[in-house]
Amino acid sequence: MSTTQAHEQTRILVQAAAAACEDKKGEDTRILELDPIDSGLSDFFLITSATNDRQAVAIADEIEHRLKKDFGVMPHSVEGRRRGDWILLDYVDFVVHVFLSERRAFYDIERLRKSARPLTPTEFDAELKAALAAKTRVARGKAYSDSATQKTSAKPATKKKAATPAAKKTRALKSISKKPASKKPASRG
Repeated sequence: MSTTQAHEQTRILVQAAAAACEDKKGEDTRILELDPIDSGLSDFFLITSATNDRQAVAIADEIEHRLKKDFGVMPHSVEGRRRGDWILLDYVDFVVHVFLSERRAFYDIERLRKSARPLTPTEFDAELKAALAAKTRVARGKAYSDSATQKTSAKPATKKKAATPAAKKTRALKSISKKPASKKPASRG
C-alpha cells in the first residue's frame, strides 16, 4: 500500500471515529492534523469532551466497536478507561482522546500542538470527500485515455483512405500514360 493510500485509509478511520463521537453526543469534537516533522508516529489527534465519566467510556467503547466492526481495526493500546476522565485510544496513525470537559481544559492539548491544523469533523469530512473525488476524476481520466489508446491501436495500420474524385482522375491519367502505344501495321504502298 502506498503512503498516499495509507494516509487516505487513516483519514477514513478518523472520520469514522469522529462520527462515533458525534453519535454518542461527544462535545466540541476536533481533529488535529499533526505536522509530520513534529508529530513522530501519529498523523492525527481526535479530541472530544464528555460531560461525565460514563459518557466518556461510552464514547470510547463506540469508537472501538465501530472501527473493529467496520474496518477490522483494534487500538494498539487503551489507557484511562477505569477512571474515565481521560481515555486514550492509540491506533498508531491516529490517537483518540476522550476527556471530561474539566480535564480537557486543564491539559489543553490543542494549545500544546501549535503546529497542528485544527479541523471540525465537518471540515475534515469535506476535505476527505474532495480528495476522494479528485482521485476518482484522475482515475476515470486515466481509464478514458487508456481506452482511447486501445481503440486507436486496435485500428488496422493499412487502412486506405477514400479517394477524392480529383485523386481518382489523376490516378486514371497516370495509368493511361503508362500503357505502351499500340502498334499500327505499316501501310504498304
